[in-house]
Amino acid sequence: MAVIPVDIASRPYEVRVAAGLLAELVPNCRGKLRKRGVPIITDSNVHAAWGAVVEASLRDNGHEPHWRILPPGEKTKSWEELAATVNWLLALEVERGDHIIALGGGVIGDLTGFCASVLKRGCQFIQVPTTLLAQVDSSVGGKTAINTPAGKNLVGAFHQPSLVLADLSALETLPERELLAGYAEVVKYGLIDDADFFAWCDTNAAKMIAGDGGLREYAVAHSVASKARIVAEDEFETTGRRALLNLGHTFGHALEAETGFSSRLLHGEAVALGMVLAGRYSARRQLMPRATAEHIARHIAEIGLPASLPALGMDCDGGGLVRHMLHDKKMDAGTLPFLLLKGIGQTYLDKQVSLDDVAAFLDEELTRTA
Repeated sequence: MAVIPVDIASRPYEVRVAAGLLAELVPNCRGKLRKRGVPIITDSNVHAAWGAVVEASLRDNGHEPHWRILPPGEKTKSWEELAATVNWLLALEVERGDHIIALGGGVIGDLTGFCASVLKRGCQFIQVPTTLLAQVDSSVGGKTAINTPAGKNLVGAFHQPSLVLADLSALETLPERELLAGYAEVVKYGLIDDADFFAWCDTNAAKMIAGDGGLREYAVAHSVASKARIVAEDEFETTGRRALLNLGHTFGHALEAETGFSSRLLHGEAVALGMVLAGRYSARRQLMPRATAEHIARHIAEIGLPASLPALGMDCDGGGLVRHMLHDKKMDAGTLPFLLLKGIGQTYLDKQVSLDDVAAFLDEELTRTA
């Protein structure tokens, strides 16, 4: 088992990465499940795949699971589900010292964490991420949120989990598309500040996605350690350091909004294409060689993720995509900072970007033929 500490000054915790953690859920949560009843929030897909394993672990150790099984997909991160889930937890008489279990991908983790942050002014929760994307990104760092008609993740709170259990066995039941979407958040760490890890991805990503257990453990553990280091330096995104984790997200969230936050474009797919666009826009600004930007695009495409705008078949122009960006959480005094690259492993926050220039760039990308 790889154990990665997340050294948040006010609330440190561990991320444990190994195969078989779901079957050993209770031993891994020792000291945290203080009552017989344990509230678990999940979605119908995860429950079908892993509900029996989790239930057996709980019952074999004297606990009774209380399940809330939600529909899969981004639409579950809504005001309506937030209110209904909080009311369900209140009906269970959950107390501030109790732990709620979030069993699922990023949607379940975000919704459960936000419920925990507001219930009785802050309850405890445990992240049990079952997707690659959640294991390497959304389950670590304490960002919780729901979506609104105005945009993605615009209502939420920073609320750290007490423990994260990343069971590599769960990745075996993921559809390939979900694995690839999660990989976008793996390679992101190489592009941010770790050129050596990007080179590792260049060499090993295909084998890792195909199922090599050792490579999967390394990819998840290394990604978690990278995020833990950045989050420990800037928990509340006040210094700009944590903002680096949003590489690809400004472009990506605009694409998600344009495609209706639907299965037409998964979050990880949007981030992957967003990183390609960030690279190409950086090259357009002469911040790095065009060949480097195309290296990034080629890597993303060869692994099986979207790497061009025309493939999405969107009926919009660059100006329309930029209008979605105006709802970005990073907007500050009417200015939108962008994460750009001076090279692989050299991401920085640029506060002098013209949105008109971004719109013109996107118009060019929307008509790109190769």
